[in-house]
Amino acid sequence: MIIEVKVPQLSESVSEATLLEWHKKEGDAVSRDEILIDIETDKVVMELPAPADGVLTKVLKADRVAVVAGEVIATIDTDAKPAAGAAPKPAAGAAPALAAPPAEAPAAGRGAPVMPAAEKLAAEQGIDTSKIQGSGRGGRVTKGDVLEHVGKPASYAGAAPAAAPAVAPKSALPQPSAPVNVERLLGNRPEQRVPMSRLRARIAERLVQSQSTAAILTTFNEVNMQPVMELRKKYQDRFEKEHGVRLGFMSFFVKAAVAALKKYPVVNASIDGNDIVYHGYFDIGIAVGSPRGLVVPIVRDCDQLSFATIEMKIAEFGRRAQDGKLGIEELTGGTFSISNGGVFGSMLSTPIINPPQSAILGVHATKERAVVENGQVVVRPMNYLALSYDHRIVDGREAVLFLVAIKDALEDPARLVLEV
Repeated sequence: MIIEVKVPQLSESVSEATLLEWHKKEGDAVSRDEILIDIETDKVVMELPAPADGVLTKVLKADRVAVVAGEVIATIDTDAKPAAGAAPKPAAGAAPALAAPPAEAPAAGRGAPVMPAAEKLAAEQGIDTSKIQGSGRGGRVTKGDVLEHVGKPASYAGAAPAAAPAVAPKSALPQPSAPVNVERLLGNRPEQRVPMSRLRARIAERLVQSQSTAAILTTFNEVNMQPVMELRKKYQDRFEKEHGVRLGFMSFFVKAAVAALKKYPVVNASIDGNDIVYHGYFDIGIAVGSPRGLVVPIVRDCDQLSFATIEMKIAEFGRRAQDGKLGIEELTGGTFSISNGGVFGSMLSTPIINPPQSAILGVHATKERAVVENGQVVVRPMNYLALSYDHRIVDGREAVLFLVAIKDALEDPARLVLEV
């Protein structure tokens, strides 16, 4: 029986996706739930599993081709047997691949396969891939792994570097997820052109949209973090023992933001045409860095969550963002966002609103600074807060008072527990 492999349903805000890399070729046997290909949208990278056991009889769409939800990209014959040495046929509408030199036999004792682009780069640089620990799926040696070994001691050297080809095959071009080789980039004034991933292109689009459609203004304040730090130090061990997660600072910022949003609901609102939509819930987006770019997973119903639950969710989002495992539904929605540039050492910034939200809180590095208290100069751990807001619906008064409410809550964290 012939079974069609289709692009899964995408979210409402995503119109198309890009096929990244086929893990199987035509004629290969596949097992049910075995990953066939990675599909990249402007929000996440999804793994598409095989719907049944059988043989991949036809690949209809090649790597790097744009597809839409429900589109058939391959077929599987559940009754066929794999053909020995079968080579993949070019996908419909795709340019035929350039001929590549036959792959060398794998080194003795090496179990993990080497990706084609990595194999070619290693040959050009004279690097023995058997000495490289692969970071790809199943321990595959990727092009990024090889790039990390360029310029390393000769203990990595294999065969003499091959002469550079006149025209690089398509598979050798830098992929969107490939890291930039800084050492090579800085020598002899070369250039390295890397196409944007869908996520990076979407980030660029949304940031430009935010700047061009919203009247963005930023207000600042400073907060003395000593009370939070003392509370955290006092209960850190007991908190971790009780809940199995470290007590960080982000849960305090989230709770303080929720308390302020309750007082000034317009900051939790959004614009829809000529209407202002006031949200009766508090879904806070937490900006997280990932290898593919900045993503903002949503911690939903934060007003109903404990400090421990918030810390658990943020930690989980951070891990899954690094692995590219965040789902579309986890990145969709949100009524307010928090961006913590302080983890990278930022002192001050003006964060850009994530549309259609009306505001975003920027948190920065906490540093000991000289401040005046009761006429005396004292040293306190200070953090500069920035609130960027859409002046179309949020007036300066509400924005300033909102940020003051966050400051007051953090400088007296007992108010977050007592809700006063």
